[in-house]
Amino acid sequence: MTSTPFPLGPGSQPEEDDAVLEYMALPEGMATWQRPVLPEPGDVKGLESGMAALDQVLEALRHFKLGQPTYEIDVTPLDDKNRAFVDDVLGEGEVSIIAGTELQAQESVLAGVWRVRTGAEQGKPAADVIEVGHVPARVHEIAFRAARRGVAAPEGQLADGLLAAPSLLAELHNAVTSDKGDDAEHAINLSLLPHTPEDLVLLDQQLGQGDVHILSRGYGNCRISSTATRNIWWVRYFNSQDALILNSLEVARIPEVAFAAIEDIHDSEKRLAEILGVYR
Repeated sequence: MTSTPFPLGPGSQPEEDDAVLEYMALPEGMATWQRPVLPEPGDVKGLESGMAALDQVLEALRHFKLGQPTYEIDVTPLDDKNRAFVDDVLGEGEVSIIAGTELQAQESVLAGVWRVRTGAEQGKPAADVIEVGHVPARVHEIAFRAARRGVAAPEGQLADGLLAAPSLLAELHNAVTSDKGDDAEHAINLSLLPHTPEDLVLLDQQLGQGDVHILSRGYGNCRISSTATRNIWWVRYFNSQDALILNSLEVARIPEVAFAAIEDIHDSEKRLAEILGVYR
């Protein structure tokens, strides 16, 4: 038995003069850090409280170590002028978090520096806090405070067309009820497994839907949603054309993609020191 070789040589390629070689679309829109546009050193009169808050952020960055709790700097009392100054310095980074109706968090352009607003009174947050750390402290608590401790087994006759969901549910249940507790980590890459639409429906039904949604923007988008089962998250990656390119279920306190890495936090310290050094 002989194999048919790939066509090579003259006549094997298109002969049209106007033929265009098409490339796969590459991700677009990756944000890069740029120094914010800030007041001149002589124009900071009246911004002392904003400067003091940013000095506290810098100290928190200097002392932060891998895995430790977040530092909090309360900026709720700042007046509009000082708040605008802090807003300009911090800017908006790539990760946004919505935790139900009670907490919204936005990572600044300085990785590991989060603007966390809770509650709302007459259109303004009841509390406005800067947190320094891997991820805001209350995200996991809000995500799973009313969650089931294990994966519920489907009841009754299973729908036709199921391929992988029953075994995946058992795998997830074993992961979340292991001896490691909240420190258990496990991932199932659905994009690499054969599955049917019916599988996805059953997984969604049995895991439930949670209250926390995280959007990480960079090369395309990563959308992370908590489920109603403790420590289980849907993690979906989309390219710059908003096409789903990776679909996974992760067992973790918080998926790593939402974390600010310790190296980036150290880099944030240098950047903020550089910014504030202009006013010394």
